[in-house]
Amino acid sequence: MQHLFGRKVLTALAVIGALGLTAPAVAEDRSDWPDSFTVGTASQGGTYFVYGSGWANLVSEALGVNGGGEVTGGPVQNAALVQSGDLELGMVTMGPAYDAMNGQSALAPGLKHDKLRAIFPMYKTAFHMVALKSSGIDSFDAIPDGAAVGVGPAGGTPGTYWPRFFETLGKKIEIRHGGAADLAGQLQDGLIDVFAFAAGVPFPSYSQVEAQTGVNFFGFSAAQVSALVEGQPVSAFTIPAGTYPSLDKDNASVSMWNFAVANADLPESFVYAVVDAVMSQNEKMVEIHKAAVETLPENFDKNTFLPWHPGAVRWFREKGFEIPADLQG
Repeated sequence: MQHLFGRKVLTALAVIGALGLTAPAVAEDRSDWPDSFTVGTASQGGTYFVYGSGWANLVSEALGVNGGGEVTGGPVQNAALVQSGDLELGMVTMGPAYDAMNGQSALAPGLKHDKLRAIFPMYKTAFHMVALKSSGIDSFDAIPDGAAVGVGPAGGTPGTYWPRFFETLGKKIEIRHGGAADLAGQLQDGLIDVFAFAAGVPFPSYSQVEAQTGVNFFGFSAAQVSALVEGQPVSAFTIPAGTYPSLDKDNASVSMWNFAVANADLPESFVYAVVDAVMSQNEKMVEIHKAAVETLPENFDKNTFLPWHPGAVRWFREKGFEIPADLQG
């Protein structure tokens, strides 16, 4: 009987080996995993909220751990909340993330965010503008001095960088902060002249306004793009014609990459499982938001400064993508 039992054990181990599995993979130790998790997103009506809530739910379902997205002020606040451990996970654009790492966060000046760890690439955030067709504003140059321009929450990427853009390009305007959905309503009601935002395209609140009234989408001139690329942490970007039904020509603009981040103290196995749930289900991610067409492992190299979480390093290495040694946090 003992001999028979031994043969059964050996047979089971042989099956595990044939499948390329190890004992921990069959019964992974979750004793140090959090009971629940929260992903910092941004204001309702924006791409961050749709995309972030979507992947939070996807991960929760895949891992069997309660989790979801939380409305925040955007990347600047997300970085601060992940740094403090108030949020386990969050989403950041690389400009605010760089500022936070170097102690230049608008919300926590002087505090170097040394607990931020990259876990996967998301997509490029495009900076773009919209005005009511009735306003006659159809280009950056057509924005009159003193115009009221909505730029998103004060702690978000657009709220941080649009004021810098206007200053760089010598345009004197009145900045208005607010959530995406709120600013969309203000544009329709004539309370602001231009809604300038930054998000993955197509941007939900822009689509909502376009569906209800005539609008002009516009970007920058080639010279303005060059000035912004030279003076700000952005790259040249084109918003293609057809992104919105009434956008009949390409808009020249700028963009900034987004990455999902985690607190450095989260268990390696948990973060590995989070990354696997998102990066292995790109079709489902694209169903959540079209911007996820860029949520691909090969875009890991768009992060050039933020340390990676060990759980993410392990996942990317297993898929054949080597994280630079100096970025392995």
